[in-house]
Amino acid sequence: MQKRSVIGVGLAAALTLAWLFLHIYSVHFFEVTLASLPLVPVLMATLCWLSVGLFIISHDAIHGSLAPGHPRVNRVMGWIVTTFYAGFDFDRLTVNHNRHHDAPGTEHDPDFSVTHPKRFVPWFREFFLRHFGWRPLIFVNTVVAIYWLVLGAPMLNIVLFYGIPALGSAVQLFYFGTFRPHRHEGDSFADDHRTRSSGYGWLTSLLTCYHFGYHHEHHLHPEEPWWRLPARRKEAA
Repeated sequence: MQKRSVIGVGLAAALTLAWLFLHIYSVHFFEVTLASLPLVPVLMATLCWLSVGLFIISHDAIHGSLAPGHPRVNRVMGWIVTTFYAGFDFDRLTVNHNRHHDAPGTEHDPDFSVTHPKRFVPWFREFFLRHFGWRPLIFVNTVVAIYWLVLGAPMLNIVLFYGIPALGSAVQLFYFGTFRPHRHEGDSFADDHRTRSSGYGWLTSLLTCYHFGYHHEHHLHPEEPWWRLPARRKEAA
């Protein structure tokens, strides 16, 4: 396995295991008390960021950039993280994301709102309803039922450390990875990719959306994994 694949799989495994460990600990073992209250927002924010990471891993798997030249590794890792994220169908995500790259910012783009190309809330509503179907709804409710009724996890913990981070990551992914790059403004887009890149520095870019704010670079080079986008951004500067 080549160096890029080793790095990609290693980073994916580290992020996935970090999410899994913190998810299990916070939902099932962390006690919310007055003394531990200051840790609650820290855990929630970290879980939200790691949840974004799960989706970014699946995104690289879709493009085959997680482990270049190893389609089976990409597919297996993609299925694992999309299941952990919210029980999404990896194959359906692949089809929709390829449609996005084929016709970004048009009526054929499943991530775009033709009727609300400048407005966050109605665009997000369309985006959420289009992608969050019966499968993830049933999956999430099943997980919650098992955690609460079978494993005895406190409902407060489930809401704070599973529900809110999951919803927060959806908003974070949409805002930094779809709305900001593809929204219509006064300026025109550079090309038919109909996207733009943020001017964030390396750390801010990592914390907001694992460098997918460098979105024009991603559309120009979809074969590049998330961790190589800053280098592409530097080349374009």
